[in-house]
Amino acid sequence: MEEISISLPIAERSYRLAIDKKNEELFRNAAKLIDKRIKDYSGSYAYKDKQDLLAMVALEYATGYLQNDQLLSEKEVQWKAKLLAMDQALDEQFEY
Repeated sequence: MEEISISLPIAERSYRLAIDKKNEELFRNAAKLIDKRIKDYSGSYAYKDKQDLLAMVALEYATGYLQNDQLLSEKEVQWKAKLLAMDQALDEQFEY
């Protein structure tokens, strides 16, 4: 693991981070995506400062994360049930 120090501009501020070099592009793309969403919100909503917009972006992404997590949990339950049914069918097929 090769750690590097990078500076990411988000909401007109610079944030220094120490990250694994292999994740640099991921972090840079994430910062760009956050800034794009801030810009989108700034055109649609009244705000006092960038922190208001940043809070809205954080809420959007946290909600999306939780929705995805819930969906994955539901899919996991469905797949476990299907695998259990297949396992039982195989057990029945190969019982002597």
